[in-house]
Amino acid sequence: MSAPKDRRMSDKNTLLYLVRHGATSANEQRPYILQGSSVDLPLSPTGRSQAEAVGRQLAEIPLQAIYASTMVRAVETAGEVARHHDLSPQTDSRLIEVDVGLWESLDWGTIERDFPDDYAAFRRDSGNTPYLGGESYAQVLNRVRPVFDELIEKHRGESFAVVAHNVVNRAYLSHLLGQSISEAKDIEQTNCCVNIIEDSPAKQRRRVKTLNADFHITAN
Repeated sequence: MSAPKDRRMSDKNTLLYLVRHGATSANEQRPYILQGSSVDLPLSPTGRSQAEAVGRQLAEIPLQAIYASTMVRAVETAGEVARHHDLSPQTDSRLIEVDVGLWESLDWGTIERDFPDDYAAFRRDSGNTPYLGGESYAQVLNRVRPVFDELIEKHRGESFAVVAHNVVNRAYLSHLLGQSISEAKDIEQTNCCVNIIEDSPAKQRRRVKTLNADFHITAN
């Protein structure tokens, strides 16, 4: 007698394709400026091209669902992935980017000049020290980790995608990699990169198979 379908699915590995959104005009500014949860810009023309490229890259993956934060840049990117799969992106506000507080739209040089003590504290321990008036990496991880746990449980034995943000991705990936949360800032996440996370019931582990894959962007 064969095992019930839900039992067979629960024994299979689950694959999460974690994507960073495409670029906005803020991402393209130099010097680099912070873009947190209170700036909700659409994709720039470059960002749209990046989103189209990641959509093509994931077109042959049998995705069962696509999720995104509620922010425009994530939703637009997810739409480019979804159209290859006859799916509509589902949104979750818990996946929005970190709140960078008073440092929104400022560059690091300006922050260091105008907020020297707070900047120094953040540089010493960016994992647990919040952006001034905002969230820390640790707080972001506490916010988003339950979302990923819920989605992986919901899609046992399937493949699905999540389009989120730089700090969101870094915080969750650092957790999976067994790093200190203060090391999360060193994880590179280029616009429209793909990270592949595998959850294996048989091995009782969840691991990062692919980190910051962006050859589909750099090749264009």
